[in-house]
Parts: sequence; structure tokens; C-alpha cells
Amino acid sequence: MGPTAKRTWIHAWLFLSPAMILLIAFTHYPAAVTLFHSFFSTPRGKREAKFVGLENYQTLIADDTFWIVLVNNLWYALVTIPLSIVIAIAMALWVDSKLKGRSFVRMAYFTPTVLPLIAVANIWMFFYTPGFGLIDQISGAFGFAQQNWLGDPETALNAVIVVAIWKESGFFMIFYLAALQTIPASLREAASIEGAGRWYFFRRITFPLLMPTTLFVSVNAIINAFRLVDHIFIMTEGGPDNASSLLLFYIYETAFRFWDTAYASTLTVVLLLILFTVAIGQFLLLDKRVHYR
Repeated sequence: MGPTAKRTWIHAWLFLSPAMILLIAFTHYPAAVTLFHSFFSTPRGKREAKFVGLENYQTLIADDTFWIVLVNNLWYALVTIPLSIVIAIAMALWVDSKLKGRSFVRMAYFTPTVLPLIAVANIWMFFYTPGFGLIDQISGAFGFAQQNWLGDPETALNAVIVVAIWKESGFFMIFYLAALQTIPASLREAASIEGAGRWYFFRRITFPLLMPTTLFVSVNAIINAFRLVDHIFIMTEGGPDNASSLLLFYIYETAFRFWDTAYASTLTVVLLLILFTVAIGQFLLLDKRVHYR
């Protein structure tokens, strides 16, 4: 290796080292420690942790609450991810067009994103309040009965889903809006000359060019779908009867409310495996359809 190549190699590692140190310290090391702790019992008082092998994982398989929470989280992800992306694309297409008051509409769409999660949860708790909440006030004007949206096991999770979609759609819209503005105007002009309609142009030109953004947004949407705690903590606390509890909230309860850190580590390993599997599947499925320029 010559002096120039060696110097380049040293400079490359110097530039990479800060990011690598942070990544290892706050991602890889905690994941490895969590995996390690999942094979031990929880230390309590003077009793130290002892190696229990796969006992925590056997407990997990037999844990009915875990399966309820996992099904809740899968339903939450299956609803929020596609709806948030579809709404975000629709909003981006609208505010990218020639629209009066376009800046105001863009700001209105993006405002939920900058609001603190706790504030959003409290706002929607007022909307969902039985009797005098905004939703019951509007539905009551049309003769509908009052509904305890957050206290009914049939509606609690769906009520949280609505809040998540409302908050995330505006965030994803920003990425789609930026992607739409990179599409050359010549493509639209050529399609117009050829007589292509708006739907045909979107299906054949716009959406394929948005696939890199869709891949990025979908990965973030999946991560968001499995890391929700704030809204659950404020709005329902996982109730009633775990009807609105999600996996990360269950991990939080296990670790900090019941102080079973070993079992919480086991749950965290399962969560990481789910995210890893879904992320790899996304890249294998969507990367073939992504058109990079």
C-alpha cells in the first residue's frame, strides 16, 4: 500500500469512526447486552441473576398477554402503515399542484408532526371524551348515541390507530412532496402531448419514480408501528384488558412497572427479530421495484 493510499485509508476511518462509535455504543452494544440478559433471571435485592437458558423464552411462548399484544401490534401495523402512506401521497400530490393557499395547506398538514406526542394524546383524549368530547358532540347532532371510544375493547385500539395516522401522514407527506418536486416537468409535458390522463401518468410515471421514497417511508413506518408508547401511556394505559396494549408498551410495563428486566429483555429480543425480519423482507420485495436515478 502506497503512502497516498494509506493516507486515504486513514482519513476514511477517521471520518467513519464517530458514526461507528455512536452506532456501536447506542445500537449494537445494547442489543448484544439485551440478548445476553434474556438468558438470565432478574436480579432482586441481594439475589444475583443466574443463568436460566431458554426458560424466559418458554415463559414467553406460554404468555397469553404476549400473544394478545403481538396480535394488537400486527393489526396496528397493517392498518397504520398503508393508510399513512396512501394519505401522505394524496396530500403531497394535492399540495404539489397549483392550489390557492398552498403554503397554508402544507403548514396545516405538517403541524401534527411538530406537536409533542403527549400534547397530541391529550388533544385526542378531549375528542374521544364520552358525552362532551368533540366526536360525540358532532355525532350527537346527527342522533347517534354516545360512545366510550377509549374505554370499549372493540374501539380502543382503533381509536389509537386514528391518532397515529393523523400524526404520521403529514410527516411522510414531506418526503413525498420533496420527491415529487424532483420529477422533471418535461415528463408531464410529454405525457400531456401523448394524451395520457392523470391516473395513467401517476401509475406509470409518478409512482415508480416515488418508489425510493416509498421504501424509505415504509421502513420508518414499520419502526414507528412497533415503538409506540406515548399515546398508549396517556390515552389508555394498554386497556381495557390489554385491548390497546402494544409490544413496546408491554416491554415498558414488564421492565419498569413489574421490574422483570430479564423477561423484558426476552420481549425486546423478539421485537428486534420482528423488525429485522420485516426490514429484510421489505428490501428484498421492494428493492426490485425501486428505480434509482
